[in-house]
Amino acid sequence: MQILKLDPRALKDNPDDTRRSKSSPQSDALLLATVKAVGIIQPPVISPEVDGGNGYIIQAGHRRVKQAIAAGLEEITVLVVEAANDNGAMRSMVENIAREPLNPVDQWRGIERLVALGWTEEAIGVALALPVRQIRKLRLLANVLPAMLDHMALGDMPNEQQLRTVAAASLDEQKEVWKAHKPKKNERADWYNISRALSKTRMFAKDASFGDDLATAYGIEWVEDLFAPADQDSRYTTNIEAFLGAQQEWMTNNLPKKGAIIEVNNWGQPELPKKAERVYGKPSKSDHVGMYLDRDGKVQSVAYRMPEDKNKSKGGSSTTGGAEDTDNGAIVDAPKSRPDVTQKGQDMIGDFRTDALHEALGRAPIEDETLMALLVLAFAGLNVRVDSGANDTVFGSKRFKRHAARLIAEDGKLAFDGETLRVAARSMLIDVLSCRRGMSNSGVVSRIAGDAIGADNFLPNMGSEDFLLCLSRQAMEAAAKEANVLPRQKVRDTRAALVDHFKQEGFVHASALFVPDRQDIADLLKNGEVLDQDATVDDDADLDTAVEATVGKADPDEEGLIAFEDEVELPGTYDEGAEKFEIDEEQDAYAIAAE
Repeated sequence: MQILKLDPRALKDNPDDTRRSKSSPQSDALLLATVKAVGIIQPPVISPEVDGGNGYIIQAGHRRVKQAIAAGLEEITVLVVEAANDNGAMRSMVENIAREPLNPVDQWRGIERLVALGWTEEAIGVALALPVRQIRKLRLLANVLPAMLDHMALGDMPNEQQLRTVAAASLDEQKEVWKAHKPKKNERADWYNISRALSKTRMFAKDASFGDDLATAYGIEWVEDLFAPADQDSRYTTNIEAFLGAQQEWMTNNLPKKGAIIEVNNWGQPELPKKAERVYGKPSKSDHVGMYLDRDGKVQSVAYRMPEDKNKSKGGSSTTGGAEDTDNGAIVDAPKSRPDVTQKGQDMIGDFRTDALHEALGRAPIEDETLMALLVLAFAGLNVRVDSGANDTVFGSKRFKRHAARLIAEDGKLAFDGETLRVAARSMLIDVLSCRRGMSNSGVVSRIAGDAIGADNFLPNMGSEDFLLCLSRQAMEAAAKEANVLPRQKVRDTRAALVDHFKQEGFVHASALFVPDRQDIADLLKNGEVLDQDATVDDDADLDTAVEATVGKADPDEEGLIAFEDEVELPGTYDEGAEKFEIDEEQDAYAIAAE
């Protein structure tokens, strides 16, 4: 037996080698990384040729020789032995069978020895072709009870999450739990119940809204998670009551002007006040803000809008009763099959459209001719009362005077430059146009306006959990197909995959685009033909059409319609008195039209 240094390319494979199947690419990559890092630790065994040749036959270490060649080594150390009568067949069999891999505990001990010698976790991972996460997992064993380690050395290992839970507990706690759940001889440990008994809910400092002063006041002591990534704040506490109390006090001290602390339901969703309408777009000053704690103890907020007070008309009927009856009837008569987008989804789309439209009107380049056309379209909208999409206020003449004032000099004559005109036009359009569902919807004209100025480019990313929950299975699978995301067997898995996918690239549902429906355009064009005729409204006409015709032709001296023509002194800002006055005016108009 002798030791030589030879070129690995000069060695010949043994035709009687027991291992004939190819090794996996993963194992070859592991061996190659080890050879590059530390060289060949165990020299291959070779023997001289017995058939008259002067070369050497590999008896053991074919993979080592192969990876040494792949690593570009010019020479390797080999062990030369006498050739066997069976050409090394038995040696090959024994070498490949009579071996046992290191158990995880022995691997951990070896890793700890390397760390003590100055090796970093990253260097060990490169040398052994193991992920750093695996190295850190094994190092968790340093915090495990010795009795548990002895059992793990037998091959009964918990999973990573269970191991983290065990390692995070104190040795005294581990000792008590192990005493109660220690397995019998030749049985596996019940790691699930062991980790469950040792588990403690963690509240992380990165999720805390309060500062150090409240943390000290509530007696919160932060513990560092030594196995978390170094670039993250991994401090945590298991004092759940103190953490939630500090969060609650912070919310109380930092409530906005129209803010309130709200509760959550069993699913962790905020419970809005009765009849409140959630706002998914940009909240206005009149909207309310609800603050709550989610399941992770984080402070979250949600904007919502309370409905208007229903003022009664002189006859005692509600001004919005007809609309509500119509909406309720539509809900009752809705088909059982789920539509592509739910009512909540349509509401979200309306908010998204309105925000995008207003953003485009304020920032997108618009030609002067286009601005004038948009003004014509704006005042042909269904919400010409005007119910604004910015809030629940009914805008009257007082609201729009401020835009006109920019264009009028002290002598009452028009005096403005091009920029002033553009600002006034944009502001007027923002007040008038809305895509919200309900009474404030401008109808098809808002869709046409948004399409004309490219408001689609200002729509937000709809690839959120809230919006995707509003899609049917068919609509979600269609979105997944368009995004080249493979649909999952379960809808929630498909939804989760889409949420992850759309974090990188935005998603806008096709139904949210501003391109108007052809039928709506046709109906609008028909109304244009009617305007050229002196038509009268008959008893079977639509209520909205009747109102338009009546308001346009009514005698301004009639009771209830004087306010539409004459000046009425209203407060400078919108208040309840102004709202009641305008609604009463409109109710009178509706009553006359109905007659």
